[in-house]
Amino acid sequence: MNDQDLLIPASQVDRQAVDARTRRGRIQMILLLLACAAPVIASYLAYYVFKPEGGKTNYGTLIQPPQAINPSWLDISFSGKWTLLVARPASECRKGNDACVELLYLMRQVRLALGKEKNRVQLVWVVSDRLPVDPDIKQAYDPETAGFIIVPAPDPKNSTVWLTWLNQQNLGSGIQLIDPSGEKMMVFPDKAESKDFVRMRKDLDRLLKLNRKGEKI
Repeated sequence: MNDQDLLIPASQVDRQAVDARTRRGRIQMILLLLACAAPVIASYLAYYVFKPEGGKTNYGTLIQPPQAINPSWLDISFSGKWTLLVARPASECRKGNDACVELLYLMRQVRLALGKEKNRVQLVWVVSDRLPVDPDIKQAYDPETAGFIIVPAPDPKNSTVWLTWLNQQNLGSGIQLIDPSGEKMMVFPDKAESKDFVRMRKDLDRLLKLNRKGEKI
């Protein structure tokens, strides 16, 4: 102990030692927390900030924030079930128009592929031109056989707000996914190839597995 130390009370020396140990302990704790949090921070930055295209885990496009559907637009309940909705004119969805019919077929097959979980999902075709649906198409995509609910587009007086909701992020031609609370949260591309079927089913499998909030089966 040198002369300078003799001028410091013993209690003060002990306090300084305690403070030094406390600082070291806090620094070690912060470093430990940073080491544990590093993977989480890195994954957050990769998904939400940098968003590398090749690292996407979902096929559909997320709608942020989710967009609630007005229950008065369509004569159908969107509460309590997941809904895959597509808007197409009846004048196009006829035999010979493969693009439209194949899209309806894709939706039906994706729902069937969910197996015992299929009843958690309803399919909705909004007839955008409000014209009568071809009888053969209507029979093939009825509620009993295919799980489809076919409804006319909203009254023309509501067409502006409806089309704005439908075309959120310029995705109006896609397959809209509405969650059990009645909010659109994802849109799938309007494609009907086998690879699209697999990707879409995987997204739905993942969502149905992780989320049952608000469902009424």
